[in-house]
Amino acid sequence: MSQNITEHILALEAMKKYPKELFYKGNLALLKRPKVSIVGTRRPSLYTQQFTYTLAKALTDRGVCVVSGAAMGVDAIAHEGAGVQNTVAVVANGLDIRYPVLNAPLIEQIEKQGLIVSQFNDGFRATGWSFVVRNELVVALGEMLIVTEADIDSGSMRSVEYALKMGKEVWVLPHRLNESLGTNRLLAEGKAQVIQDIEHFVSRFGQVVESDVPKDEFFYFCQTLPTLDETVKRFGERVYEAELEGMVTIHNGIVRLV
Repeated sequence: MSQNITEHILALEAMKKYPKELFYKGNLALLKRPKVSIVGTRRPSLYTQQFTYTLAKALTDRGVCVVSGAAMGVDAIAHEGAGVQNTVAVVANGLDIRYPVLNAPLIEQIEKQGLIVSQFNDGFRATGWSFVVRNELVVALGEMLIVTEADIDSGSMRSVEYALKMGKEVWVLPHRLNESLGTNRLLAEGKAQVIQDIEHFVSRFGQVVESDVPKDEFFYFCQTLPTLDETVKRFGERVYEAELEGMVTIHNGIVRLV
């Protein structure tokens, strides 16, 4: 479906150039959920493959939506780990084209159960500059950026530049010397933080969401660690009811999911 939905996405204000149009297929409700962007190399090591998948699943188990770029490698693994119903794929071409071809079945599933977005009209084929545009949008949609593996001169490292300019946190997986030189350099320069323990990292978004817990607007809002004043202003007495039910805690003026 071609429709200008940019006015509904406040995160896009962080972009260098605000998109005039944004086309989509799928479930727009995913844009209302907490979102984390995950990117990385198209040729990940087995270690990176395992922990990218584990990380994406751990995030979505807590109601977080994973954003990535539908490319081969880390992107595809992040979408798969999240589950197609919990992911946003940003593409560098028109939505009538499923690219790369090897990911076409995955992209089709995301169209039906998740969300695909693009800044390009039908018929537009990906070019070098459109991948750069795609990368900026991937970063803008997430509340933080995770790079699970990257070379120094790579698109993922340019995504990090976007994240830093937008004031977003950058996180990486730990790697050995002479592996993932890009993310190791980010750590050495103090531009990224390292995920030492996945469960500890994702705990900021609350515990695993049980099937009987209502995953509504209030739930997703509380995942962003809002202040009590912000929560009361938006939801009134609901926050205090949730505290009595044991769903949230209020400490030092911050609301957290239990």
